[in-house]
Amino acid sequence: MHLISMRIEQAEQAIQRVESCLANNQPELAANRVYYGMFYAMLALALLQGFETSKHQQIQGWLNKNFVHTGIFPNQFSKMVKDAFVARTDADYKLNAIPAFADLEAMLADMKLFITTIKVWIEANPAT
Repeated sequence: MHLISMRIEQAEQAIQRVESCLANNQPELAANRVYYGMFYAMLALALLQGFETSKHQQIQGWLNKNFVHTGIFPNQFSKMVKDAFVARTDADYKLNAIPAFADLEAMLADMKLFITTIKVWIEANPAT
């Protein structure tokens, strides 16, 4: 459970970093932290379920298969993660593809919902 708590803490810290990056005109770093906050939350959830990976596509597929397609989490979660991943990848590797601040603010709101939902689900479904 310690590793799960650490991953949730990383996810929550990423929220603070996104807010700081937006306040300091660092949109490329904000895009990176939005995705990684979601990634850390997915890793926490996966650890609870006994699944471990560091592969981005694998964890996204696992989340979709076990939580989105089963109706535990809403369908929009799949799109949130995919959009955040694309924005992060573009911001990291394509200098002319940094998201607009309005888009980043919307992604931050999605990120907060995503992380909070996963955190609440983990608290309601502790490992046995």
